Amino acid sequence: MPSPPDSTSRDVSADVELIDVTKRFGSVTAVDHVALQIERGSFYSLLGPSGCGKTTTLRMIAGFEQPTSGEILIAGVPVAGVPPYRRNVNTVFQHYALFPHMDVARNVGYGLRQVGVTRDEEQRRVGEALDLVRLSGYDRRRTWELSGGQQQRVALARALVNRPTVLLLDEPLGALDLKLRKEMQLELKGLQQELGITFVYVTHDQDEALTMSDVIVVMRDGRVQQQGSPEALYERPVNRFVAGFIGQSNTIAGRLSGLDLDGGMASVETPTGLVLNGRITDHGARPSIGDEAIVAIRPERLEIAPGTPSPTAGWTSVAGRIHQETYLGDQTEYRLATDLGQLVARRAHHGHAETTTVRSGESISVRWPDDANLVLVA
Repeated sequence: MPSPPDSTSRDVSADVELIDVTKRFGSVTAVDHVALQIERGSFYSLLGPSGCGKTTTLRMIAGFEQPTSGEILIAGVPVAGVPPYRRNVNTVFQHYALFPHMDVARNVGYGLRQVGVTRDEEQRRVGEALDLVRLSGYDRRRTWELSGGQQQRVALARALVNRPTVLLLDEPLGALDLKLRKEMQLELKGLQQELGITFVYVTHDQDEALTMSDVIVVMRDGRVQQQGSPEALYERPVNRFVAGFIGQSNTIAGRLSGLDLDGGMASVETPTGLVLNGRITDHGARPSIGDEAIVAIRPERLEIAPGTPSPTAGWTSVAGRIHQETYLGDQTEYRLATDLGQLVARRAHHGHAETTTVRSGESISVRWPDDANLVLVA
């Protein structure tokens, strides 16, 4: 295990740092050698399926769990053994844990009373916190009189009133309906930008992570699969899991038939004999000719049109048939039967009518540019 950094001399631009952190519960490894640097003032999301280790990671930052091995630093200071109430972090949970016998102001000011601030100071800071979350005038309401979205804002105000270095959020929008959840995503991101506080957000919802995050950390089986900006993860997933978890991908299996490692390009021969050329998304990979590979293609990159395919340089074209058509409001999704297997295409609606009409059961041409091919070798 690396030696703990010297907090007197290190760069503390990272508000949270995890150094080779592992957490075991008996024989189960929940978090496996995770290393993260969460920069000050950023919005980080830990994204992954249930059981991937994201909530355990958050709980270790909060102090509710202690690492089995490794080091956690907050604002450059090691926090091993420091209890939650002595860490300058606050947590907002999915179930807000508001006190029903207290009004809104008393709920928000609870943490301030625990550290002994004066009544005038409590009133002033509670008022500021309620202003931030757009609940001015609600201070005397009971929590059970509020809507789900308003209760979520009260929980946020209570977490922010102590001015934490880091705000931890464990799926706080999970109990809200879809429309309110979308609204609150934008409000949370706006609030984080206004305050400049580091947010660490746990979610299993990829759309939520893409909407709000500066950096997304994708986890699986306790390990970090990839981290980066939403655009980087969507455009350059390093393996099949990330490609499938961040957005939707068509995946075509084959074997490497050509390599240009310096240029980051590869050719993949499919079982039908068709060769697909594309970018290797994992820059650290060192594959060899003949290795198994997956080509991932985002549905929005596929173009469909009536008729038979015609060869075009720099493009792949295959014949297909529309198996299913689903109207999604702003776009239509098509499930296509082709020689390469089932593919999914999406066509955005740019007006009131489609310029080219295709219908279920029709024979069509499916094509996409070579730069849409993402070659996954892991």
